[in-house]
Amino acid sequence: MHSFLRAIGYSTLMSKSEERKFINGIIENPSQIEEFENIRGYHFVELTREVNPYMGIKVCGEYDENGKFQMDYYYPFFKSTGDTTTEEISVEKYADHESYAGICDEMKLGISLIFYLQNVAEYLSRHTIDFSHISTTLSALSIEGKIILPICQDEKQIRTSEKNDRNRSHLIAAAREGDEEAIESLTLEDIDTYSLLSRRVMREDILSIVDQSFMPYGIESDQYAIIGEILSYRMEENSDTKEKIYVMEISCNEMVYEICINEKDLLGEPAIGRRFKGSIWMQGHINFL
Repeated sequence: MHSFLRAIGYSTLMSKSEERKFINGIIENPSQIEEFENIRGYHFVELTREVNPYMGIKVCGEYDENGKFQMDYYYPFFKSTGDTTTEEISVEKYADHESYAGICDEMKLGISLIFYLQNVAEYLSRHTIDFSHISTTLSALSIEGKIILPICQDEKQIRTSEKNDRNRSHLIAAAREGDEEAIESLTLEDIDTYSLLSRRVMREDILSIVDQSFMPYGIESDQYAIIGEILSYRMEENSDTKEKIYVMEISCNEMVYEICINEKDLLGEPAIGRRFKGSIWMQGHINFL
């Protein structure tokens, strides 16, 4: 059973036989079918079963010579709306099966952001286009998280923080172009920040110092540990299990995207202005023109 199935409302563990029956039901009655066939005869098929207008399960594989579908893998997904990033992206294939990772150097984060590609069939049919003029919509699934209180800041502190974030983004952009002064400034800034944190953490709680964070989590390249501000939230329902799912719009390091998490896996009550702290599996949908 896929570990992130519970994020979209399947929290009850399935046996192997129940899982096969569950997947066969999707194969026999999908909500949507997308296909791609190349000139060498390779036929990729993506079957989608929606359990909600925003989430569902994708089963990927191919049809054999007898026209029978052979599953390669499946995964839960959560789709969001709007454009999260317009940075140029590259796409790399995973080694074990026909799934793909998207990679973009997001200046707001200061790191290479890696996400699990949702629209593989569409990518395979259109991957030859120019990737420098498209946008990507990011969304995330979480199976553990908690709600924490915001840091108390006045308007002056908020404006100063926003100004510092913009300046850092400009320095990162310049450093990417090889500007040695920008690289030196970023290095000195990181040293000063580390020194300041080392002193403050001796007498303050780390969550009262670090307002937001975004960092790789575990050994999976597309999973992250985050702290972000809740901009909005709503409750959704899995039509199969009737389990309740929280969908929260999060602002994290100036990036805004939505996260879905099972009500059972969220500790605390979400509210606008509070923060979400947890681990996420980042997914992305490339918006082809």
